[in-house]
Amino acid sequence: MEDRNVWTLAEKSEGKLRQVSFEVLARGRKLADSLGVSLASVIMGYNMSGDELGQLIYRGADIVYVVDDPELDYFIVENYSNVLVDLVRAYRPDIIIAGATTSGRTLMPHAAVRLATGLTADCTKLDIEKDTGNLLQTRPAIGGNIMATIKTPGSRPQMATVRVRSTKPAPVDRKRTGRIIKVKLKAGLLDGRSKRIGFRKIEDEKASIQDADIIVSGGKGLKKKENFYLIYELAKTLDGSVGASRDAVDRGWISYPHQVGLSGKTVSPKLYIAIGISGAIQHLAGIKTSDTIVAINSDPDAQIFKISDFGIVADLFEAVPLVIERLKKYEL
Repeated sequence: MEDRNVWTLAEKSEGKLRQVSFEVLARGRKLADSLGVSLASVIMGYNMSGDELGQLIYRGADIVYVVDDPELDYFIVENYSNVLVDLVRAYRPDIIIAGATTSGRTLMPHAAVRLATGLTADCTKLDIEKDTGNLLQTRPAIGGNIMATIKTPGSRPQMATVRVRSTKPAPVDRKRTGRIIKVKLKAGLLDGRSKRIGFRKIEDEKASIQDADIIVSGGKGLKKKENFYLIYELAKTLDGSVGASRDAVDRGWISYPHQVGLSGKTVSPKLYIAIGISGAIQHLAGIKTSDTIVAINSDPDAQIFKISDFGIVADLFEAVPLVIERLKKYEL
């Protein structure tokens, strides 16, 4: 038995571990250290290499549970849920966390209902309550206007999904050692009612901002949709992606896939430029892990300046064209 351990769920795509696997490991490592227990990573899939599994050890896992089978090559929630529930009942972890990805948001509630336990979705912060050892799960509520902290004191395991890009991936430490435990898939765990017949991306790949190194975002300070050309031009000059505040999306100036913040997408680019964005709490929480934040706003008291590395207090309609002109001059 591995009672009271912390588990994280790893994900793969096209045979490779997704970055979110390492993000949740970073979260899990802190929780496990606080409790003084082991950290395990669970991965389900097919034909996973030893090098890939070793990455989970190097990034913080003490144990890796591997369920490798052709029937698990593609994510089917019923099959993955059956496997996860079976593992939980065998090893009895105290905490399970996963990324709030499409599969994480599908698998975790499915398993939580069957385990008769609680689940908090889209957490931005996780901590351990000192006196009880309960998992403190913080997430936005009331449309992102407040941050609520939730506990699951009466049932186990405690389960949560965390926002993608809300934390930095765990660093690689090749001196770390751990156990890789291969678990054979039980035939009775295959549901059989669902099968994958194809895959079609819904979102335009160009609109995806979560993997961008550079993001230029516009807010209501742009005043109208037509002025968003400034954001597109600056993003093009920097070879970056276009983002937007919730206000800009709500006004119909740009589509939802570009929305940055807790009510949109959490991002972690090398450079984030906020133009005409005042800095609502849900927007700030969605960009806080960016390496460098630059803000352009005419209001010197705007909240965005409190977390910016560089701030320009100016009329954006004067400042942005000058920035674009200077960048083009130096052919950046």
